Amino acid sequence: MKNYVDVIGIDVSKLTIDAHIFKKSSHCLFMNNTKGFVKLLSWAKKELGLVSFFYCFENTGNYSLKLSVFLADNAMVYVEENALTIKRSAGIVRGKTDKLDSAMIARYAWLHREELKPSSVKSKELQELGRLLAFRDQLVRDRTGMKNSLKELQSLLRSPSTDICCKTIQRSIAYVSKQVLVLENRMNAIMRSKISLDKNFSLLKTMRGVGLILSCQLLYHTSNFKRFDNWRQFSSYCGTAPFEYSSGTSIKRRNKCHKIGDRKMKTLLSLASVSAIQHDSELRHYYKRKLAEGKPKMVALNNVRNKLLSRAFVVIKRGTPYVELQQFAA
Repeated sequence: MKNYVDVIGIDVSKLTIDAHIFKKSSHCLFMNNTKGFVKLLSWAKKELGLVSFFYCFENTGNYSLKLSVFLADNAMVYVEENALTIKRSAGIVRGKTDKLDSAMIARYAWLHREELKPSSVKSKELQELGRLLAFRDQLVRDRTGMKNSLKELQSLLRSPSTDICCKTIQRSIAYVSKQVLVLENRMNAIMRSKISLDKNFSLLKTMRGVGLILSCQLLYHTSNFKRFDNWRQFSSYCGTAPFEYSSGTSIKRRNKCHKIGDRKMKTLLSLASVSAIQHDSELRHYYKRKLAEGKPKMVALNNVRNKLLSRAFVVIKRGTPYVELQQFAA
C-alpha cells in the first residue's frame, strides 16, 4: 500500500458512514446503503481525481459487510482493519464523534500504509456458512435455556407430564432441535458445493475430535486456509498461543495466553481436545506426559489444542488424510 498517494478513512455505523480524506482533511457524510456508496465513489473521484488512493475502515460485522462487498464489486482497493488495533494506535483521545473517528482511521491507514495489505471479501459460500454458524449457536443457547427451565419445573411439580408449561417447553425444544438439524444439513450441503471446500472439509474430519462444527468454523475463520500463513498465527488469533511476560530482572512471570482472542473458537478447541484425549491414543499419551512433567491440567489441555491446530494446518498443506502412526507401531 506504500505506493498510494492518499487514503480515505471511513467510520461505519448502522445507518451512516463518515468519510475523511487524510491529506485534504475533507469530510463528508453518507448513508450506509447502496445509494450512499455510489455517492461516496462520486465524491472521492471529485475530490481526488486521478490520484491513487485506498479506503480504510473498521470491521464492524454486518454494518461494514455491505460496504466491503460494494467496494470489491467495483474493484476498489480497501483495508478492513480490526477496530481495537486502530483504537490502541490512536494514543490518548479525549473526544469521540463519528467525524473524529473517520479522521483517526485515515491517519492510522496513512501512517501504517507500508504494513497494511488489501482486504478481500469472503466467498458467498463462506458468508452463508458464517451466518449459519452464528444462527445455530444462538438456537443451541436458546435450547439449553429451555432445557434448564424444563428441568427446574420438573423438580418443582408433582406431575410434570400433565403440566401445560412443561408440554409447551418440550414441544419448543423438539422444534428447535429440528431447526438445528436443518442448519447442519445446509452446512454439509455448502461443504459439498465447492471442490476446494469439500476436499479440505473431508481432510479435517479425518482427525479425531474434529467434527462438523469445528471443521466449518476452521474453514470460515481461515477463509478456507488462505487467511493465515501457519497454525501459530491462527493460534494467536484464537487466544491459545502462550506469550512471555517479563521486564528487566524483577518481573518474570510464567507464559500465559492473552485474553484477546476468539472465545468461540477457543471453546470449540477445548471441547475437541477433551474428545481427542479420550479417543486418540497419541494425544492421550501426550496429555499424560505433560501432566507427568508437572504441567497444570489447563496448560496440558492448551498444548493439545495447539496440537490439533498444527495437525489441521499440516493435513491441509499436504492434502492427505491424517493417519495415526501409533497403530502401525510394533
